[in-house]
Amino acid sequence: MYKLCPKREIILDELKGKTAIVTGASKGIGEATVCELISRGVDVIAGSRTLTNIESFASRLSGDADKVHPMKCDVSNYEDVKRITRFALDRFGKVDILVNNAGLIDPISKLAESNPDEWCNVADVNYKGVYYCIRSVLPEMLSAGRGVIVNVSTGAATSPREGWSHYCSSKAAALMLTKTVHHEYATKGIRAIGLSPGTVKTEMQTSIRASGLNPISKMAPSDHSPPEKPAKVIAWLCTSDAKEFDGDDVSIKDLVIQKRAGLL
Repeated sequence: MYKLCPKREIILDELKGKTAIVTGASKGIGEATVCELISRGVDVIAGSRTLTNIESFASRLSGDADKVHPMKCDVSNYEDVKRITRFALDRFGKVDILVNNAGLIDPISKLAESNPDEWCNVADVNYKGVYYCIRSVLPEMLSAGRGVIVNVSTGAATSPREGWSHYCSSKAAALMLTKTVHHEYATKGIRAIGLSPGTVKTEMQTSIRASGLNPISKMAPSDHSPPEKPAKVIAWLCTSDAKEFDGDDVSIKDLVIQKRAGLL
């Protein structure tokens, strides 16, 4: 459905031979991003809390299956994160790209009704998990003098939504990590950028609809984009053609971004 123009195909050729870590890789945007990156010749370490799901996904791939390396990883556990980074370095000697996609929104509830343990679990994944992954790969990227970090963000990082206090605030914190990495390391060859993918057809939308809270829960399934759309933008963000947007979130709703990414 979304095909890149010939010029974009040439731009994406620069990804060939790179090594990437993608979290939350067994479904939705993560799975689509893995497929997009391996189609561009990237070796991908695909992290997921549920290894059986990602192994099943990897087994369905055709000729590119050898470019996907499934690993169990709970991003809220720093030891898990360090393990997948070590695997990338031991196997490929580098980490060129990190895509922080793992994220939670359940359980959805208003603040006064929220469960503190469950609320903090979302914060651990959406915020601390992003920090852990960045912290794990940054020394290697700095040593190499290059690296790209793409954080999957959301419009909710800058706009509150009823019932999403954990999601909005943790994503806002992750946005500041994007800005801080850029502020501290842009001059050392490290690129950090966030993507707000809009509403996407993923399992998360099922929970959102069931909550009945805020206008997004009222959207029809047909209103949401397929995960392949943000995946193609993520791949483009990993190229030097997107460098001018570093240090902040870009929105997939922005027609300029769609055009630059080759979706129009």
